[in-house]
Amino acid sequence: MLPSISLAQEIGLAVLLVAAIVWLTGLRRMREDGHFPYSGPAAEGMPMIPSQRGSTAHPMESVELTEAEKQAFAGLVRTISPT
Repeated sequence: MLPSISLAQEIGLAVLLVAAIVWLTGLRRMREDGHFPYSGPAAEGMPMIPSQRGSTAHPMESVELTEAEKQAFAGLVRTISPT
């Protein structure tokens, strides 16, 4: 028993320690059973991320601006850029 903490704190500390031991044991067993397979180095690339398409954009990813929109954007850029 630790003299500087209450009995409730000691019980809480013991419960926390038991929970950590159970969690670590379960994690070790899952690792040994093969639930966490090693997939190799990450340098191979990630198959879920598509490769870049190049300098041209997909038609669905570009929008043609009207002349008024182009002028409005140019005016916005002029107000933002430090000159």
